[in-house]
Amino acid sequence: MTNRFRHSPILALITLVLFYLGGCATVNLDEHMAQSPEQALSLASDERDPVVGQRYLLRVASRFQDQGRHEDARVILQAPALENAPEDIARQRLLLSMASASELQDGQWAEQLATDSTPESFLAYPAELMSRAAMLQARTYELAGQPLDGALTLILLSQTDSSTSPQEVHNRIWQLLKPINRSTLQSASNNALGFEVQGWLELALRLRTKGASLDDQGRLIRQWQNNWPGHPAAQVLPMDLALLAELAASRPEKLALAVPLQGALASAGKAIRDGFLAAYYQDETTDRSKTDIRVIDTSTGSFSELYEELSNNDIDLIVGPLDKEALSQLANMNTLPVPALGLNYLGPDARIPDGLYQFGLSAEDEARQIADRLDAENIEQVLVLIPHGEWGDRVETALQTRMDQLGLRALDVERFFPEDNLRSVTADLLGITASRQRAIQVERTIGLNVEFEPRRRQDAEGIVLVAAPTVARQFKPLFAFYYGGDLPVYSPSIVYEGTPNPGRDRDIDRVFFTDIPWVLAETNPLREESRQYLSGTTGQLGRLFAMGADAWQLSKRLPLLRQVEDAAIEGQTGILTMDPDGSIHREQRWAQFQGGTPKLLSPTAPREGEPAPTANN
Repeated sequence: MTNRFRHSPILALITLVLFYLGGCATVNLDEHMAQSPEQALSLASDERDPVVGQRYLLRVASRFQDQGRHEDARVILQAPALENAPEDIARQRLLLSMASASELQDGQWAEQLATDSTPESFLAYPAELMSRAAMLQARTYELAGQPLDGALTLILLSQTDSSTSPQEVHNRIWQLLKPINRSTLQSASNNALGFEVQGWLELALRLRTKGASLDDQGRLIRQWQNNWPGHPAAQVLPMDLALLAELAASRPEKLALAVPLQGALASAGKAIRDGFLAAYYQDETTDRSKTDIRVIDTSTGSFSELYEELSNNDIDLIVGPLDKEALSQLANMNTLPVPALGLNYLGPDARIPDGLYQFGLSAEDEARQIADRLDAENIEQVLVLIPHGEWGDRVETALQTRMDQLGLRALDVERFFPEDNLRSVTADLLGITASRQRAIQVERTIGLNVEFEPRRRQDAEGIVLVAAPTVARQFKPLFAFYYGGDLPVYSPSIVYEGTPNPGRDRDIDRVFFTDIPWVLAETNPLREESRQYLSGTTGQLGRLFAMGADAWQLSKRLPLLRQVEDAAIEGQTGILTMDPDGSIHREQRWAQFQGGTPKLLSPTAPREGEPAPTANN
């Protein structure tokens, strides 16, 4: 998490500490200011008065911090020479230590410092140091994995120091409370003392309500404000929550859904349209007397002309276009007068104008999630099969980039066409071809026939298989035939047709794959209801139907995703988040073929300290 108090406040703190320590050392030590921590420790050890030596060490550590030499400062501040110091020196040492631990992101040191502190510890510092000491103390608790103590520190600061900005302190308190799980919050609330602490904990607990939508969370915030009218946070809400409450009450009322309804993309456009409208009609938070949705066919003319027409007709948001070429027409504008949620993605080097958001079933997202899964399962070296073509190029680039970021390695990437000799492709991938060639070379060298059993390469720990079902069903048995049946196989959603077919999918048994919740979730009210009345809700069209449903949910939440840090939506196509450039990314679910049928796997546990999604469906 970004620490907004890390730089200038720390320098100011160091200056103040230097002021308090100035003049404390002997003249001899002043004349021999150390240039290294080792020299400082040596000079201090030669000082007859240990307290004078300790004050000198703190002065040197402060100067190192002022110079950005926090590693050197750490050597001094952790030295045994500063143990058993008088109380004022111990407090100054703790303050400087928290500053360097924060700068160095040293969690282990922070844990040690946290044991020497309580949320009230910062009150022992002079008034001019109190605010900065509290901020550093809160950051130290956070680094130590104790965000609740950090929040309690700042709640106490807000009660005792009127010089601090309430907005900044409340923002920071909320950032510390957000990642704390419900059971910890509940336990703290049961034992809380004081009006301010109880109010903050109740606010955090209210927003842990399972399945609460954006509208629910806005309502819960307003209810809390009514129940705690005198609480400081009710008067100055954290910015995230103020935005949440404001955005929950405001949403676009006049929308244009612009998708192709004729031509080559007609089936895709109709599936997206049906999903969008199905989600709209199921959304009980919608005021249908105020919401107006126009469905417009984009297949009959220029999208740029259509956009200009819509932007002159009192439209709040345009959802579309689907066609990438039509989307690129919007990229020629500097700013979109009416925001647009494009249902595709521009190329990686395209300029994205203000007001343009992008959402789709990105193959790149799936490639990145495969790399993340490999990393989570400690699989560092893999073999990769990807089809030829522009789509495969994008998958390979995204996979390689993410693997490089994680320190993983693709030992070999084989590209193929579906009509290729897949036996040969598999033999090349697993090193069987190379093994045979080595045996032939040995025979030629010694002039004798050699009994030979080919071996696959032994450095591979897994296989990434990017292939449609008909091709994947041929590759998977070949892996076993060429001695690679023990290697785990990971695939994107392309490997699954979207409906169970055990008779055919037994050939891809044990393959792990990622897919959208719409396909994999065991229960889904929108899916079950839609299948009763609509066609095109299964297979690939079903995935587009789910994309349309998420486009409706996104239409209400675009400013939220852009403005609220860590905001996310649990959608039909995955957990949706937004990049700073307005591109929506999805985190899907994982399943494994067992007996030819997909079996949903448990979600990967969130990493320690990661916040829960801000908004759900």
